[in-house]
Amino acid sequence: MSLTEVEGRERRAQARGLYRALEVLRADMARRSETTLEAWDGKILRPEFVPSARNLADYLALRRGDLVPFQAPLSSLGLSSLGRSEAHVRPSLDAVLASLALIGGEGVAEYPPVEIFAAGPARLAARRDALFGARRGNPNTRIMVTLPSEAAADAGLVAALIEAGADCMRINCAHDGPDAWSAMIGHVRRAAAAAGRPVPVQMDLPGPKLRVEEVAPGRTEKGAKKEKLEPGETGRLFEGDRFEVVETLSAKPGLPQITLSHPALMAAMAEGGALWINDGKIRAKILEVTPGRVLAEITGTPGKGAKIKAEKGVNLPGVDLRVPALTEEDLGHLDFVLGHADIIGFSFVQTGADLRALFAALAARSEPAGEHAGPSLMLKIETPLALRNLPGLIVEAGGRMPVGVMIARGDLAVEIGFERLSEIQEEILWLCEAAEVPVVWATQVLETMVKDGQASRAEMTDAAMSQRAECVMLNKGPHLDDAVIFLRDVLMRMDRHTNKKSPRLGALGLWHDL
Repeated sequence: MSLTEVEGRERRAQARGLYRALEVLRADMARRSETTLEAWDGKILRPEFVPSARNLADYLALRRGDLVPFQAPLSSLGLSSLGRSEAHVRPSLDAVLASLALIGGEGVAEYPPVEIFAAGPARLAARRDALFGARRGNPNTRIMVTLPSEAAADAGLVAALIEAGADCMRINCAHDGPDAWSAMIGHVRRAAAAAGRPVPVQMDLPGPKLRVEEVAPGRTEKGAKKEKLEPGETGRLFEGDRFEVVETLSAKPGLPQITLSHPALMAAMAEGGALWINDGKIRAKILEVTPGRVLAEITGTPGKGAKIKAEKGVNLPGVDLRVPALTEEDLGHLDFVLGHADIIGFSFVQTGADLRALFAALAARSEPAGEHAGPSLMLKIETPLALRNLPGLIVEAGGRMPVGVMIARGDLAVEIGFERLSEIQEEILWLCEAAEVPVVWATQVLETMVKDGQASRAEMTDAAMSQRAECVMLNKGPHLDDAVIFLRDVLMRMDRHTNKKSPRLGALGLWHDL
């Protein structure tokens, strides 16, 4: 027997072994997927979301185990390693099984219909266009822009952003009010009509305020030197300095003190836990918890120290804050939002109970006034609890109304750790692709360019990575229109090279003559 014949026999034996192992894997996937779908029964009221939920259930079932041992052997046979199966989980596995059957001589193979591989991506693209606006040609990734307060009085600012290439606008309802929002939306509608394309508007409900409320400056060892303080801030604090979190500020001299905007924050603090302020710029360890008072010690600040200021965000990494997402303030804004917005941004959503509270509020306002009576829903993923519940949140929301997912990378990074975010943002992209749900890549995209007019090298890489999402969000700043133009160019370039996790192997013109 020749070497070629021996190799052929070994390859066929390898294929048969893989076939049997993947048959078991597929059966287990189908069983687990069916169990998951049964648990979701009754939550999917929109028929168009049924295939999305089924593919998501398949993906969750498939990814319960470790597929790495299969990937290199499959690739060595010239087959898919299942590494890009998110959009068509079961058909991808069935196609691999069919090829293994042919290679291993296991009988006649039946491949899935070719068109089934395009169905999921087509649904995702249609939902992207419905959420963020349809556009001819590249880039495939849309650009969302956060409108600043001055946009209410400056129609030219809004028109310039749309001319630069912004696809949709975001209004943060934590700022300004109905008069300003009406003016902004009016500018958007008129500029969109002039541009000849839809420009949807997302309005973010503020959600619970988890912030520093009041500040008493006090005195510290390292920050004891005199410096001019503005109202509502401490002196400059350094590592090792201590401060107190209290229910009510004391008039007596002592350590710096702060109060917090929500009672759940102080109630959740425990000795040894972490307390982060202002997106983690100030990091502290909780030393002592007594009724009405928490003693904390600074463990990290920027090199020049930092001041604790009122209105800055507060995080307790590692703690699940069971705070309802929908607040009285949100309910007060909801009538306006329903009458004007194309997308409702749901801040701090964490549980199915949060969603059901919003659905009840929407049902109570079943006949909203205005042209935009049926907005979509954007789930803003900001906490570890929301992350763990994400599959269920997607299904419960997507089963009722068009839905998208925003990766709120600022809050999420503080909550789960910056190093963990690097992989979690990937996993969210994969999960949402399997669910055929559009994703917004948000927080600090091209932040230096938006503020100062020049992007950093690290921001360039982040902007390029954002192309795998359906939409990228830019925050407000003086160079926002330039950043839109710049980001659009980056996204168009990346479209030539990448589609989700799949490289596009066009000709490499740079070395064409070699």
